[in-house]
Amino acid sequence: MSFPVLRSAHIHPVKSLAARACDQVVVEPWGLDGDRRWMLVDKAARAVTQRQQPSMARISAEPLPGGGVLLSAPGFAPLRVEGPEPGRMVSAELHRDTVVVEEAAAGAHDWLSAVLGTEVRLVHLDGPSHRRPVDPAFARPGDTVSLADGFPLLATTAASLDALNTLIAAGDRPGEGPLPMDRFRPNVVIGGTEAWAEDRWRRIAIGAVAFTVAKPCGRCVITTTDQRTAERGREPLLTLARHRRFGKQLVFGQNLIPEGTGVIRVGDPVRILDLLDG
Repeated sequence: MSFPVLRSAHIHPVKSLAARACDQVVVEPWGLDGDRRWMLVDKAARAVTQRQQPSMARISAEPLPGGGVLLSAPGFAPLRVEGPEPGRMVSAELHRDTVVVEEAAAGAHDWLSAVLGTEVRLVHLDGPSHRRPVDPAFARPGDTVSLADGFPLLATTAASLDALNTLIAAGDRPGEGPLPMDRFRPNVVIGGTEAWAEDRWRRIAIGAVAFTVAKPCGRCVITTTDQRTAERGREPLLTLARHRRFGKQLVFGQNLIPEGTGVIRVGDPVRILDLLDG
């Protein structure tokens, strides 16, 4: 008999750039330490993600001491970006929210604009006072999130990916599978469960840290983007539309809200603390 376990953990130091695997990571109230504290914005100060620029998948950001990042991309010399100096505050738009962020130095804007072939700026989310509130329909008063789309963490399960890949293989475009988990850009991947077991979770604990399972994650075009080549196909959205449509959303994974803080480690047991009725 297998038991649920944390198979892998991931952060995205710059929103929509390549993910980085972690053997262990600190859970903060608004997400994993170092996850989505930076993002790109366009000339109108609107967030830029792989939805608009799939080639962002090929840019990597390595966290540096002090909150900076080391950017790298094929064909370009790496660029070290220090944490912004206080006082360069601007407003940016992220999924209809207005967030107060700090601009990086001009060299970062120039480097990223050259890589992507369009004008972008790199911005950084400052201290806890600038966190965004989580949708109150799914959260407690005071729950916050950094620059993730809507919730502090995203959890997926290895068994559900296996089941999805089986469905893709039986569908209209079997050549697009099997898909790797990085298509779904999770923070935590859980092994040792049955397929779609996460649909019934209400609360879980990873190691010593408990989480509320807020809602299923509706998926977008980013999941069709190969995270190594930036090429797009039609899967998994084609198969999710047939088999995993919840209302108006195509669902894979669950959004989590930490109930406390602590350290989670790959190999930690995952306990199911509460299930949905029925």
